[in-house]
Amino acid sequence: MTPTSLLSRISIDPNICFGKPCIRGHRIWVSLILDFLASGVTLESLLEEYPGIEREDILACIAYGAEMSRDCYVEIPVRTR
Repeated sequence: MTPTSLLSRISIDPNICFGKPCIRGHRIWVSLILDFLASGVTLESLLEEYPGIEREDILACIAYGAEMSRDCYVEIPVRTR
């Protein structure tokens, strides 16, 4: 799948979940999926926990996060030795 086709799986509606990006047709926030993945939860575990979503939905969340990081970033303190 291309990034564009993956991103079509994400929806933003000001009347649903406070306008936060969600998996299309669900009230599952993109940020929730990304948080789970960042904490080590596997794709397989997420698919078991949320049986209504597909592998491509999770990949769409990752693609959305990648697109967002192109335009802004989070300040991370630089460690000195």
